[in-house]
Amino acid sequence: MKRKDLVVGIDVGTSHVRVIVGEPLPDNTVNIVGVGLSSSQGLKKGVIVDLDKTTQSITSAVEEAERMVGFDIKEAYVGLVGMNVELVPNKGVVAVTSEDREITGEDVDRVMQSTRVIPLASDREIVNVIPRQFIVDGYDGIRDPVGMLGVRLEVDALIITATITTLRNLMRCVNRAGIEVSGLVLQSLANSEVALSSDEKELGVFLLDLGGGKSELSFYQHGVLQSISVLPVGGNHITNDIAIGLRTGFETAENLKLEHGCALTAMTEENEKLEVTCVGGKDRQVVSERDLAGFIEPRAYEVMQLMQEEMKKMGWEDMPPAGVVLTGGISLMEGITEMAEQVYNTSVRVAEPQFVGVKSPIYTTAVGVLNYVIKSSGEGIPEKKEGGSGFLVKNWWDRFRNWLNEIFE
Repeated sequence: MKRKDLVVGIDVGTSHVRVIVGEPLPDNTVNIVGVGLSSSQGLKKGVIVDLDKTTQSITSAVEEAERMVGFDIKEAYVGLVGMNVELVPNKGVVAVTSEDREITGEDVDRVMQSTRVIPLASDREIVNVIPRQFIVDGYDGIRDPVGMLGVRLEVDALIITATITTLRNLMRCVNRAGIEVSGLVLQSLANSEVALSSDEKELGVFLLDLGGGKSELSFYQHGVLQSISVLPVGGNHITNDIAIGLRTGFETAENLKLEHGCALTAMTEENEKLEVTCVGGKDRQVVSERDLAGFIEPRAYEVMQLMQEEMKKMGWEDMPPAGVVLTGGISLMEGITEMAEQVYNTSVRVAEPQFVGVKSPIYTTAVGVLNYVIKSSGEGIPEKKEGGSGFLVKNWWDRFRNWLNEIFE
């Protein structure tokens, strides 16, 4: 196994930084060969607030992954959180240039590039262009037009834009950790590669990523991403409620949540007692698991209701056919699935990567980044070419890097 054969994905989350090293397989799947995990100290509600601490967290996770694979990691693909990200629908059209009117990859690249001509605010940049469908001479619903015959090629695309500040801070932290960013993958797209089936994407499904500092909702239908919404509420708010309610430290509250937490008081036992150390370490108190759930349930229910409001804004008063899929660290909590079923009145399941060593929803984004990269390339690691549908295009990346150098030199 050579270094060039491996792909690295990084998920910079509010609670943890996760680094996954994978080996692409001939069937466009991935074999996980290295994992790195570290506590994230420099983010709040999904936003980087301390560059140095975030860099240290990334470095720690990368070093752990390096020890597993036995060599230094120099480049990686990075997940881009949906905070400060906007999806802009747009269309492009070009004439097929070949004499025999056969559509080629160059025609697809040209039509994808044509969609990038949109007005943007001065503080935003285009990150990705996602094709939703191609249209050949008026016939729509085409996923891959290469090889077809036609005169006019159109594309219905989704333009992903992000604030320059968001990109600059993320890039700078990863670069400071000694890693070159090969490309960015929107976390909603990455999560869908691991969490959703093709049938769910086609019928219509909500994917809810319940993280530490934020909750990200994405809606898929007709096989592609339709819309996303991110709210700055997550597991850390539950931990904070426990810490305040029990007058204990944040670390103790986090451990209580992870080891004994339940989202529904009705599913707990009153006679299950827990000893909790108060702030300062002088006093101790005994609480039941039901008491603990009493602090968790209101906040978890609030998150579910807020997401329900976002679903309605996306045009869904009733749930889509495939229901709701949960992932992220909070989806591991006992009772969260049952609560979601009560709130949304639909089928709910928890998704997790089915790979040895990372069979947990906390790794969904990092593993999803690898799967997205490998699947989009078709043959291993993709080239960063102009008009690519899922990665930071080369020309834009060069301009952005030069702009950063001018600012920080």
